[in-house]
Amino acid sequence: MKITEALKGNSYPGRGVAIGTSSDGRKGLIVYFIMGRSVNSRNRVFVPDGEGIRTEAFDPAKLSDPSLIIYSPVRRINGATIVTNGDQTDTIYDFLARGETFEAALRTRTFEPDGPNFTPRISGVLYPDGGYALSILKSGDPEGKTVLREFFDYPDAAAGRARLIHTYVGDGSPLPSFKGEPKEVEMDEDCPEKLAEAVWNALDKDNRVSLYAAAVELATGEIKSAIINANK
Repeated sequence: MKITEALKGNSYPGRGVAIGTSSDGRKGLIVYFIMGRSVNSRNRVFVPDGEGIRTEAFDPAKLSDPSLIIYSPVRRINGATIVTNGDQTDTIYDFLARGETFEAALRTRTFEPDGPNFTPRISGVLYPDGGYALSILKSGDPEGKTVLREFFDYPDAAAGRARLIHTYVGDGSPLPSFKGEPKEVEMDEDCPEKLAEAVWNALDKDNRVSLYAAAVELATGEIKSAIINANK
């Protein structure tokens, strides 16, 4: 299944991370998107920040609560590319910088404190050799009293294949958290601009906010990326 097919028709998957490998096996591919329904959530754009990105308020006057919407979704450290839906990006960065692991970093974190949704924290890391890992931290009960930390490791990434995880199964009240393993998908395009456009067009046009796509040359570590923002 193509990543566009996996997303099309889902009005609200929330925030999503996909990591994989190009069809020729030479590039690691990353997609990160955010969606929103409230004024605060929709009032965002992605902007470049070194070799990564950060979120900013499109209209600072409309920013009511920055705590869960202003963060750095993508950062790079020692050839690894981190992508997450929250400030756990910084936690992972700090752990990798001192030689510790992606998994150890996320064992210090939990889901977002936005009950009754208790939005999961989703995270991924693309390693320099093309292997990658994904994680989801979600509530283990409707009251948010327990946390489930799930990790998925893909050290032998198959060319042309990727894994997709997003915060919600779809729309609902409260929003239902993602379940099961990350979806195996294909990302046909290895050009960031074309990949970004294809995934953007598959997202619900009323709820999509921003999207980032990147291709990392595994031989050199060079990264190229593209950004699409609904707010312009």
